[in-house]
Amino acid sequence: MSISPELRKRISQKAGTFTESVIREMTRLAVKHKCVNLAQGMPDFACPEELKKAAHQAIDDDINQYAITWGDKPFRDAIAAKYKNWIAVEYDPETEITVTCGATEGMISTMLALVDPEDEVIVFEPYYENYGPDAILAGARPRYVSLAPPNWEFDEKELEAAFTSRTRALVLNTPHNPTGKIFSKAELEVIGRLCRKHGVYVFTDEPYEHITFDGTKHVSMASLPEMRDLTVTVNSLSKTYSVTGWRLGTVLAPPELTSAIRKVHDFLTVGAAAPLQRAGAFAMSLPESYYQKLANEYATRRDTMLQILDECGIPYFKPAGAYYVFCDISKFGFENDVKFTEFLVKEVGVAVVPGSSFFRPGDRGSNYIRFCFAKKHETLMAARERLLKLHEKIAQRTP
Repeated sequence: MSISPELRKRISQKAGTFTESVIREMTRLAVKHKCVNLAQGMPDFACPEELKKAAHQAIDDDINQYAITWGDKPFRDAIAAKYKNWIAVEYDPETEITVTCGATEGMISTMLALVDPEDEVIVFEPYYENYGPDAILAGARPRYVSLAPPNWEFDEKELEAAFTSRTRALVLNTPHNPTGKIFSKAELEVIGRLCRKHGVYVFTDEPYEHITFDGTKHVSMASLPEMRDLTVTVNSLSKTYSVTGWRLGTVLAPPELTSAIRKVHDFLTVGAAAPLQRAGAFAMSLPESYYQKLANEYATRRDTMLQILDECGIPYFKPAGAYYVFCDISKFGFENDVKFTEFLVKEVGVAVVPGSSFFRPGDRGSNYIRFCFAKKHETLMAARERLLKLHEKIAQRTP
């Protein structure tokens, strides 16, 4: 039986409502045009040497077959111990912790497990690009609440108005990608109060929890009074330990929610890489000094990036956390952010992310771009050398 051309072209309605990742596409363009890649959020420096040795040791010890679907027990035990020490919240590794293939899988497993078609999910805008498609894949409708520059604050009345009888969950990312905002304890209390009032879950995405600057502290929603049982905390090893390619995520939630998340996770991916989970257990045991050094090193990288942007005359919003700088490009006279990023790639030799990828379709993000500074000093200096020619290149541009 032959397949008709019409059938060959058919895709699901869900897949037709969003695009491929713009962030990952910018990395492909960076490789193609031999650019300095300040787009995708991945370090270009090594992870801790001890962590590599732990992974090697796990392979040598023949930890090479399936781990328990929801996570290697030593890893889950280590996660529970870390969170007890880090945010003073206790989780049972047997019933409240799931290991996933990165935070990305952790979030979509959570959505599919706890959100039904026709439900609504509140998302703060701008947002990490996965959240909208995650809600759509779960059959839900995203409802967006704006974060207003320059401090990226939400309006409490707008947030309250976003809650309806269909609201099932709210997605919270702090420290925030792409702006570098850290939601204050007071803001979290407002969000928590509204979620308790309406019986709404909070899905928190916290991979940058240890990357904070200028004395600003990360507060985990699950640590606030009366919020532990409404909060699903999604995290990963990627950013804290510079192992984005390991794809190790964690999901912490009350037992009844964890049971549902584990079922979805099982049929999505079966489980994360066993030897890397054993190395992840070692990562969880690193001393407090590791996290202090991590934050200090990223503060230096951030300050270097901001100095480069000052030299090049690119306005920015100073980040309090994470490893990105969100910039306003409206003064450069380009049609939109996509045209500007294309110009940077092809004419300047630096890849960044167009701001519109962090907003719903429309022109809301057309004046923004995002730089990633999770790079070696040499990489940032190479970007500086090219960016210093920006204004010269713009002057030479054919309108």
